[in-house]
Amino acid sequence: MKNKDIRDAKGLNEEEFLAQYNADKYPKPSLTADIVIFRLHDDDRLPDALLIRRKGHPYIGCLALPGGFAEKGETIETTAARELEEETGVTGLEMKLVGIYSKPGRDPRGWTVSAAYTAVVKDGEIRPVAGDDAREVCWASVQISDGQLAVCINGDCINDELAFDHYDILSDAYRLAIK
Repeated sequence: MKNKDIRDAKGLNEEEFLAQYNADKYPKPSLTADIVIFRLHDDDRLPDALLIRRKGHPYIGCLALPGGFAEKGETIETTAARELEEETGVTGLEMKLVGIYSKPGRDPRGWTVSAAYTAVVKDGEIRPVAGDDAREVCWASVQISDGQLAVCINGDCINDELAFDHYDILSDAYRLAIK
């Protein structure tokens, strides 16, 4: 129940408060979405994770999760679906929230908070293609080595080569969606 006539400690009703409110008083982060897609196989192999190779700065040429910035007036769920489609051509997946990532310095462009999502598909269910900010798309195998998640391409571990904090996001998504 909303009562617009209730006054606060300064004697303002809600309309008066909002008229004088300065939204610039508090700095705001950029909001992004990152998406982890796992591909399951018919055999006992661990899943693969969908990655893109970044076309632009920062981390140009590095492998990363699909994702990007929210547009004004867009829900973060819509951002995730839009960015996944723009960068990989993949649509129509039911995604679950993995978590919110806000570690200072996680993006060299400035204060950025990301909502990470995950979805699981069967082998052959989707056919990703590079688009927008992605120079290419690829599947990386996920392995467990010494109790840690190892993300590998052609047998080479690429954990340290993933852009931003995407290794952490991928690890958390694995624990949520696969284990």
